[in-house]
Amino acid sequence: MTAEAGSVTKAAPVETVKAERSLGARLASGVSGGLVRVVLLVVGLFWLVPTIGLLLSSLRKPEDMAASGWWEVFSKPSQLTFDSYDKLLQNSDITDSILNTVMITVPATLLVVVIGSLAGYAFAWMEFPGRDWWFLGVVGLLVVPVQVALIPIAELFGNIGIFGSLIGVILFHVGFGLPFAVFLLRNFFAEIPKELLEAARLDGAGELRLFVRVVMPLGGPAIASLGIFQFLWVWNDMLVALIFTDSGSQPITVALQTQVRQFGNNIDVLAPGAFISMAIPLVVFFAFQRQFVTGVMAGAVK
Repeated sequence: MTAEAGSVTKAAPVETVKAERSLGARLASGVSGGLVRVVLLVVGLFWLVPTIGLLLSSLRKPEDMAASGWWEVFSKPSQLTFDSYDKLLQNSDITDSILNTVMITVPATLLVVVIGSLAGYAFAWMEFPGRDWWFLGVVGLLVVPVQVALIPIAELFGNIGIFGSLIGVILFHVGFGLPFAVFLLRNFFAEIPKELLEAARLDGAGELRLFVRVVMPLGGPAIASLGIFQFLWVWNDMLVALIFTDSGSQPITVALQTQVRQFGNNIDVLAPGAFISMAIPLVVFFAFQRQFVTGVMAGAVK
């Protein structure tokens, strides 16, 4: 019996060949980690320097501010005091202006959000005659500058008796905030799946219930970003407030400008007032920054 010797052939090991990475790729991967975070952190700190300087200046006495810069508090922390804020609270012009700013900003923001949400839903999902032409008209209003309407609207408000009042300022901000609100929310609402809305209608939901229960929760990021936009614009506005307010309805921006004009050396009131005027918008922005970025990106795609 002849046994045939079978030869076993072993497969040669497969060598993994790593492709050569270019110099640019190696540099990009090297800086994409901790180095980028450090650079962004440094940039963020530089961006906060004016705010920090204003805060420390508001906590110093006028004679200390006149003698040296705000950075001296790091070597002399005994300079920090709340006397300027005590004096600010005793200044009725500033405290009344802060209250006026809140009374202008909150209604102007809420009205724009509510009306803009309803109009955005209507333009996105409701059928009515001339819908597309009406929406083009709204988009066209985005390019109308505020300065064009100041004199005509001031004359109109004077004829109906609301010039110089809080209502006039609120209506002006609402009117010029609505075109952007409708544009942003319509684009966001149009991205909602049609099948979801049809399923809600089959369950017996009317348009108002559909808007409140389905569209509003899904549109939270866009609504939050719109609210931040409107809040920052109204809170920091000075041009409209200078024209449409009087001494009893002026916001904090006009009150601080008046303090500078009347009392050029009144820094112990100006510094804390300016910091409060700056700090509140910063708090609102950082509180809703995630929704702000999400809403802006989503509303700008379509």
